[in-house]
Amino acid sequence: RNPLADPSLMGVSQGATLTVTVFLLFTVYIFNPGSNTVAELPIAWLPPAGMAGGLAAGGIIYLMAFRLDLSPLRITLCGIAIGAVLHALAIGLIAGWGSARIEIILEWLSGSLYARTWDHAIFLLPFTIAGLIILPLIYRPLVLLQFDSAVARSFGLSYRKQFSLALLVSCALAASAVGAVGPIVFVGLMVPHLARFLAGRHFPLVLPLTVVLGAAIVTLADLIGRLVGHAEEVPIGVVTAIVGVPVLLTLLRKAA
Repeated sequence: RNPLADPSLMGVSQGATLTVTVFLLFTVYIFNPGSNTVAELPIAWLPPAGMAGGLAAGGIIYLMAFRLDLSPLRITLCGIAIGAVLHALAIGLIAGWGSARIEIILEWLSGSLYARTWDHAIFLLPFTIAGLIILPLIYRPLVLLQFDSAVARSFGLSYRKQFSLALLVSCALAASAVGAVGPIVFVGLMVPHLARFLAGRHFPLVLPLTVVLGAAIVTLADLIGRLVGHAEEVPIGVVTAIVGVPVLLTLLRKAA
């Protein structure tokens, strides 16, 4: 019921960003004190590190939603505030301890597929498969969650349980992806609305269309970044931000 629900607006991406920033900074100091390259880091831990931070941020949103009985748009505003604090903490850590690794970390923060290999995809595979298996199982609850909580309960839905499960799955998928490639902004904002537009009244098509369109848009943004930047590749996050801001403004206008 929230047209502005997006990992980068709800604070999930920022939670993942903070934990990955801490991981990149301090594991290098502990295990590779003479290294300046991400390649020498144990990259298998990046998705779990990002997931931990994203789920923690999602947990804060969850507690605020139920304890304060917030509306969807107010939850988004709280998410923006929480995300701003988490992002500020990450930037503060980079400024204080980034040293020669600032360039590497800032490249990751901009969201990029640069130097990503099939190893990164393999590390993401368990989280992605688990999420995609669960999605069809919670299809009916997702349909009912579009209604007000009282209406959803009248259809026999265990509202809090299903809301919690949907939030857990979405946070886990988003946060693990951020852990691998960095926070690619606005993809989660644009893709679902485009999928709904293409699906029309056929709601069962929204989820599969979202999966396909998400991959296609990220790949297209990567291609544009490579073509525009030539030798200096423009990060995907920059491309999606340029396209995503007009989409956000349009959604804000409709929400108002």
